[in-house]
Amino acid sequence: MAIAETRTARTPWSGTADRDELARWDAVALRVADQLGQDALARDRANAQPFAEAELLREAGLTTLLDPVEFGGGGGHWESALRAVRTIARTDGSIAQLLGYHYINSANIALVGAPEERERWYRASTAGRWIWGDSVNPVDPQLTLSVDGDGYRLNGFKRYSTGSGVGDALLINAVVEGGARHGEFAFLVLPYGHPGVELVDDWDNLGQRLSASNTVRYTDVRVDPDQVLGYGTDEPIQSFVTPGIQLVFGNLYLGIAQGALAQARELTRARPNAWFLSAAETYREDPFVQRLYGELVSRVAAVEALADRVNRRFDEIIGRGETVTADDRAGIEIEVAQLKVVSSDTAVDVAQRVFEATGTSSTANRIGLDLHWRNIRTHSLHDPVDYKKLEVGAHFLTGAVQPISLYT
Repeated sequence: MAIAETRTARTPWSGTADRDELARWDAVALRVADQLGQDALARDRANAQPFAEAELLREAGLTTLLDPVEFGGGGGHWESALRAVRTIARTDGSIAQLLGYHYINSANIALVGAPEERERWYRASTAGRWIWGDSVNPVDPQLTLSVDGDGYRLNGFKRYSTGSGVGDALLINAVVEGGARHGEFAFLVLPYGHPGVELVDDWDNLGQRLSASNTVRYTDVRVDPDQVLGYGTDEPIQSFVTPGIQLVFGNLYLGIAQGALAQARELTRARPNAWFLSAAETYREDPFVQRLYGELVSRVAAVEALADRVNRRFDEIIGRGETVTADDRAGIEIEVAQLKVVSSDTAVDVAQRVFEATGTSSTANRIGLDLHWRNIRTHSLHDPVDYKKLEVGAHFLTGAVQPISLYT
């Protein structure tokens, strides 16, 4: 079988985005980001489920960006999608997270779904402009997925189920108990409002408050055969969900840092006078303030350059489809981990240090400069960045590669 045919059988992505594609989706994402930025602070404080924001993503065409053209999608590449996440994160980290997770969750159609079932899933998703949420948190107690006739019964709960509050489709992972597939890893997709699925509106955290990351409880939920997306295998291509989601994190964090800098710049430029010991007339002319921004802007620019490189590299690797190797997967895993390390550390530092330049007045609740810090501080705790540093360092010194998981 030719490589091109193999790609069609497993993944719809090949090659990399050209300049026109990137410009098109950059413009779309910027329009959405500008609209979200008009009332981001007020919506954050209201802490309501983001139904209107999800509809905005649908109407803009962002939810189908990665889906194949032949099935009604936008036919875009991962670089375009990741840049969209980054752009939206500048003004609304929560909705950027919602979008980024949607891309990874829906990508399982290609990564996990049987080739003969892909068209059915893609057509349903693009026609309905689905938002894909998830319920896959691996550190929670395992769900019980018991054989029930030709399908299953699902019981248990999952916290941190991003997008579940507004998602049209809910991706769920669970290990099969009983039957011919006992012990296998199943990927299930249930529609919003499915009987027995209870969305517990308990996401009330410091940041990322509109990411709809609430708990989902399952009580004797019937899962029919056509709601099973697929089962886990040892194919390297299936495991690309992990470097993919970690790459979303890197772009999310970069966008939050860029947003913090942009808002802080406007606040600093608007400050009258200067510190009484300064020889400058205004804060923006103060050499200490300029030095601070010089450091932070330079660090963010370096992270952006790395993100751009890794985003494109991800397209090159994932486009190989079934021909991708374990070495390919390990290589992109380490590159993504490097981005996770520098983007996380940089964004946390930038989002808190900009207050040194904006002053006490910028801590007023009406200003909302703290939103960037609250968002990055919350999401950067998703999985310990120290273990990403360990992952990179161990590979550099010994060539070791971490075992494949939903975190590595």
